[in-house]
Amino acid sequence: MEILPFLGYLAAIGIGVVLGLIGGGGSIITVPIMVYLLGINPVTATAYSLFLVGVASTVGAARNAQLGHIDYRTGIVFSIPAFMAVYVTRAFIVPKIPENILTIQQFVLTKNTAVMLFFAFLMVLAAVSMIRSKEQQSMRSNTIRIQLPLILLEGTVVGIVTGLVGAGGGFLIIPALVLVAGLEIKAAIGTSLLIIAIKSLIGFIGDVQNSPIDWKFLLLFTTLAVAGIFIGLAYNQFMKGERLKKLFGWFVLVMGLGIVIKEIVL
Repeated sequence: MEILPFLGYLAAIGIGVVLGLIGGGGSIITVPIMVYLLGINPVTATAYSLFLVGVASTVGAARNAQLGHIDYRTGIVFSIPAFMAVYVTRAFIVPKIPENILTIQQFVLTKNTAVMLFFAFLMVLAAVSMIRSKEQQSMRSNTIRIQLPLILLEGTVVGIVTGLVGAGGGFLIIPALVLVAGLEIKAAIGTSLLIIAIKSLIGFIGDVQNSPIDWKFLLLFTTLAVAGIFIGLAYNQFMKGERLKKLFGWFVLVMGLGIVIKEIVL
């Protein structure tokens, strides 16, 4: 087996381990792994990432449901505009993006490069969110009333972002559920996983109808990630999740900046 594909499949387990240990974040590195280690087209990688994120989030949501950490009312309200936006984005908007978006002298901004640069930008946002997660979890929002229009707007924005880059968007959803919907942080995390599962899997349907799917690869990669989730869940009781989240945040930050350098400079 060639070294890069081997590392790619090994990294699939790592994605799951991170998800199991800290409850999120691992999916943000799925697309770079598929693109740079497994040689998959960026747009296709975002589609595959939606499936993996959807399955992994379903596993996490089921666990949180057992613990009573899901606010179904808020989750449904948020999910409706989110899954509609992600489906429309994957089925109709992404296929319409031109292969060459912009040309400035010798530099040509292609569709694939644009996807990776936008993804790198979101990686930096996710990294900052994970590094500052302690501050976020200390918020007190039990006096904030649910604001339906803001939840609907946030759901739509997250759905579009998810559709474009295939990331779960938990780093956008959790703060919104805490600040706008007034959920306690554990309920926000559990509800976020439910929302991510719904919108990611429905968004993936938009890709199924537009392009062929390598189901053998996708199911293998996802199975390895799910196995990693259970490994992470088995060990998270022995490790400090907040410290791991911050370390992983710095890793994601460096990776995001590395993608920018590779796509623009190199």
